[in-house]
Amino acid sequence: MKKLAFAAIALTFSSAAVADHAGAPTKGERVFRKCRSCHEVGEDAKYKVGPALNNLMGQQAGVLSGDKASKALKRAGELGMKWDLKTLEIFLRKPKALIPKTKMKFSGLKKHEDRANLIAYFQNLGAGEKPVKKDPTLSDAVLALVGDVEYGEYLASGCTTCHQADGSDQGLPSITGWPAPIFATAMHAYKTKDRENSVMQQQAGALDNEEIAALAAYFAGVTK
Repeated sequence: MKKLAFAAIALTFSSAAVADHAGAPTKGERVFRKCRSCHEVGEDAKYKVGPALNNLMGQQAGVLSGDKASKALKRAGELGMKWDLKTLEIFLRKPKALIPKTKMKFSGLKKHEDRANLIAYFQNLGAGEKPVKKDPTLSDAVLALVGDVEYGEYLASGCTTCHQADGSDQGLPSITGWPAPIFATAMHAYKTKDRENSVMQQQAGALDNEEIAALAAYFAGVTK
């Protein structure tokens, strides 16, 4: 059993580094053909089935959709999720793995090359981060793990030495009420050092997949 004193968790994912495939905007434009039935880009782009995707990179989740955004997407945005490299890599692979109640009907892009090229294309449409250099995805099996809530409550005693047990965000951000897939993705991003915070990288690195899933399950059910 591990008791961990977790430092601040902020949902915005950091840029992925270190490369073997960075993505090509020209190829990404071809991949975007799969998106055109719902989304537009360009100078005259308008909301279609989904929002126009100009300047997508760095936007808070749900903002581009405005009032038409799903409650799940708005909630993710309120928790700090932005459309950056790590988030898009996971979302484009399988949207419902990251946001189970998203309105997005698209099942996802199976090939990392297609995802990296599409992200590079989005970056080319507006200011963004440096290209994805490696495949930072979590497997479907890891994201689908259903954590043991009681075990998560035990592990959480370490978290609440820093974060407020009642979910308030005084001093450090609240970590309660997060959808489990988003919480788990954030923790794994620290574990793989795709998110910056040396303390969190060390602490998350000491957790196995089941322990991360347990914490995610517990904190998902904690409300203010």
